[in-house]
Amino acid sequence: MKKHLGLMALLITSVLWPHLQPQSHAIVTRHDTGYSRFLASESDYPAVFPLYTSGRQKTCAATLIHPRWALTAAHCAQETPLQAQLQQGGVYPVRIAGRWLNVDRLVFHPNWPGVASTTFNPQQIDLALIHLDADASDVTPQPLYSADQEAGRVLTLLGWGYSGIGRTGLQTSDGRLRFARNTVVRAGDQLEIEFDDPAQPDSRAVEFEGVPGLGDSGGPALLETTEGLLLAGIAVGELMDANDPESWRRSARYGITVVYERISRHTGWIQQVIAGNF
Repeated sequence: MKKHLGLMALLITSVLWPHLQPQSHAIVTRHDTGYSRFLASESDYPAVFPLYTSGRQKTCAATLIHPRWALTAAHCAQETPLQAQLQQGGVYPVRIAGRWLNVDRLVFHPNWPGVASTTFNPQQIDLALIHLDADASDVTPQPLYSADQEAGRVLTLLGWGYSGIGRTGLQTSDGRLRFARNTVVRAGDQLEIEFDDPAQPDSRAVEFEGVPGLGDSGGPALLETTEGLLLAGIAVGELMDANDPESWRRSARYGITVVYERISRHTGWIQQVIAGNF
């Protein structure tokens, strides 16, 4: 089952893949590091912004990759008011680095069916580009990672919303930005990371081990390179075993696998849309 990291619990089943269940999460961290060490400063990541805010709770995220374009998960268009507002002929306001800008256009990846499918297909690409009606001139866009060496590399993950620890899962939502780090265990059509328990003798947990949780769909996975941090992935879901009813209870806990769309597979499409050739 594929569990989207968005607002609604849409169930996606598959014969060949575990379920990836669609719900949005915020950062869930290892239990032994300390709550405050995972807090991040929004000023350190000005290109990353929430798509929807209600009170303190934030749902879905996007990353500015061009002065007028940002990248997010396609299913976030339905799990926030974004798509509905654009379809009604309006614009959709977003706050980027303290400045309000308007989204006036939405472009889905050609392999996105329009809504979350009832059957998970790894060829279904959960990506969307959102266009702003004015330049985010005071923000440096996040460069894209275009190579194919993600496997075994450590990513920095960002998100707002519900947080918790690996032993107990989701606990609270305070609207604060958090980060975590994790290692890419598989790099195929998508990137996969696993939430390792540092208490286990064979653990591969890194110092700031964590995964996205409820509220983090569309959030970035950043890869440290000699060129600086590059955008390598977009959070889309959590893998769950359709044949194991207990896997539902282990959501957002140690042992889960989280999926990110692999940006290096889609840089051509992204560049084509930005150039207006789509």
